[in-house]
Amino acid sequence: MEVKVENIRKEFGRFPALHDVSLDIRSGELIALLGPSGSGKTTLLRLIAGLETPTDGRIFFGTEDASEKSVQERNIGFVFQHYALFRHMTVLDNIGFGLKVRPRAIRPPKEEIRRRAKELLDLVQLSGMEGRYPTQLSGGQRQRVALARAMAVEPNVLLLDEPFGALDAQVRKDLRRWLREIHDRTGHTTVFVTHDQEEALELADRVVVMSQGKIEQVGTPDEVYDFPNSPFVYGFIGQSNCLRVQVDHGGIHFAGKPLGMAAAADKHGEAHLYFRPQDIVLTSTDEPHLEGHVTSTRRVAGTRHVELDLGNGAHAELELSPEQAASVDPKRIAFRPTRWKLFPV
Repeated sequence: MEVKVENIRKEFGRFPALHDVSLDIRSGELIALLGPSGSGKTTLLRLIAGLETPTDGRIFFGTEDASEKSVQERNIGFVFQHYALFRHMTVLDNIGFGLKVRPRAIRPPKEEIRRRAKELLDLVQLSGMEGRYPTQLSGGQRQRVALARAMAVEPNVLLLDEPFGALDAQVRKDLRRWLREIHDRTGHTTVFVTHDQEEALELADRVVVMSQGKIEQVGTPDEVYDFPNSPFVYGFIGQSNCLRVQVDHGGIHFAGKPLGMAAAADKHGEAHLYFRPQDIVLTSTDEPHLEGHVTSTRRVAGTRHVELDLGNGAHAELELSPEQAASVDPKRIAFRPTRWKLFPV
């Protein structure tokens, strides 16, 4: 099921939560709404679900305007951060609940509901636990039950609000891989909200980066990481450095020194230079370069992270391989970015 969000605006009282947001979600796509707290991502999810009504704009499911339809009429599967399972029901009854409460005219027979629930229990790898209660399950198992319950109604769209936020780091990693596998097998159009960039980049087909009620960028994980289109995206996705530089006659200068990096010929004046810690080359001091005094160094997995004081109040962090770290002066390092982007001040 395709979902089209068209010029959506949402206000709570006088507080604007979303500003003229438009988004096309493809059928069968797994898409992440990513952003910090207050960016509007959960509000957008709730609008798609029908849990909130837009102040302005429309939402289409396929070619049908669903803006005024209820959650039930939209046939949404919703997974919350804190499971929202019924404590007095067994795992099997929780999974089949959405089918049991359907109007009688479209309610499947009891045996069909049981069969469907057991199939989903197998799909989420919890066979043999149908008679247990939520309090007898781990957090990760409860979230699997919550997902199975959402899928039981064969939803047009599956929505997940911070689905792994209440779980510890290792369980989150395991469930991320598992959710991707489930999605690839079932093909549900799926939208999930997260503030965890690693989660979004690992799971999603496309990532929607949001800030202050607006969409900053939409793209594949590679596109938003490798080609950020704004200072916010550069700073929010992964690590980045930002230096205030001068652009003059197609060249970039820092503290009055040329960096040997070309800018567009029509660019002049001050700009912010963004680059990632790993997108650098070590240089000699005989060629154009940036140079800084090492203020700290630490091992992070298989790399060495080095913080530099570049002078004039500027700082940078570099990510070096063990071989690079072993080859440099431990007190001063000269380098030049190999991939960067300029934004106006």
